[in-house]
Amino acid sequence: MKNTAIIGSTGSIGTQTLEIARANDDLNIVALAAGKNIKLLEKQAREFRPEIIGIWSEEDAAVLKQNLCDTDIKVVSGMDGLIEIAELQSSDILVTGIVGMIGIRPTIAAINAGKDIALANKETLVTAGHIIMPLAKEKGVSILPVDSEHSAIFQSLQGNVHGDVAKILLTASGGPFRGKDTEFLSHVQVEDALKHPNWSMGRKITIDSATMVNKGLEVIEAKWLFDVDPCNIQVVVQPQSIIHSMVEYRDGAVMAQLGTPDMKLPIQYALFYPERRYLAGDRLDFWKMNSILVEKPDMDTFKGLKYAYDAIGKGGSMPTVFNAANECAVAKFLDRRIKFLDIYRIIEECMSEHKIIEDPDVSQILDTEKWVYELVESRW
Repeated sequence: MKNTAIIGSTGSIGTQTLEIARANDDLNIVALAAGKNIKLLEKQAREFRPEIIGIWSEEDAAVLKQNLCDTDIKVVSGMDGLIEIAELQSSDILVTGIVGMIGIRPTIAAINAGKDIALANKETLVTAGHIIMPLAKEKGVSILPVDSEHSAIFQSLQGNVHGDVAKILLTASGGPFRGKDTEFLSHVQVEDALKHPNWSMGRKITIDSATMVNKGLEVIEAKWLFDVDPCNIQVVVQPQSIIHSMVEYRDGAVMAQLGTPDMKLPIQYALFYPERRYLAGDRLDFWKMNSILVEKPDMDTFKGLKYAYDAIGKGGSMPTVFNAANECAVAKFLDRRIKFLDIYRIIEECMSEHKIIEDPDVSQILDTEKWVYELVESRW
């Protein structure tokens, strides 16, 4: 029995993880946490009967306690609640499906408690990879990537020696605006940016895909996950989302993971690694394929990717600035307070004004995030 805790259970990753649990009797859900979707969290709690559930606000927790008074499920709130869930003695693995830097402290707590991590929270490694990966090694904990591209790289590395890797080939769909120019992007509306051609994702990550900031965050993640220099991480646009990523070895061989665009595959692989289990869904039919397209990304138009390489090149606290500025900008765009191209302007301005902190600790990372939020709010 694999005892599983999920933070972010009402989001895209969380709900798909629960779909996998429904199909696998030996995946036991022992903890759930959500941001503010009380109704769905209560429904999940009644179905899976975990030991403990968490919600962010104390007020929402009080409502849940009342609603679930006929059960023995413990209800917690806030960061303390997330950390209690992360450290839960009965759990074997923590799925980090929440969005934002809020995921850093629970992830560290879980690692210190000896839990394996099924990692879907990009910000944890983007801002604190220099803390997370050495700590996981020290504690003998596995960091198992849930992101489709990183899972593909992880799968392509199986059975091979790390020192034989020449290059990581990180694929991107190109998002809804692939092939468009800056003039086109200047007129983009929220509804346009939320129409991803291949993947069904949350609103924030869908906007990140449209700007290609998401791929930039994945470059930084890959650097930490696979201990590869950013100069050896090459982004390749693969608009059909058939090739999920590749690894080139020093002898010239390229290993790739292909499949239909279904996030349940990387989630399930992380949960049951190294076992591969049956997963219902569509399969690739190579007889029906005419071609597999690949393109070079346009980093002059889609500047999010360029800024990410710049951030990881400078290192220290700069990736935190890149990530936090993007979070602020995307929130403002979704609220229709700024235009699409302003997302890039905000990121660039914050990065240009930041004084880098070398090797920041968690407090300094969170202070940097606060500095970015305050700067953006004061000017935009």
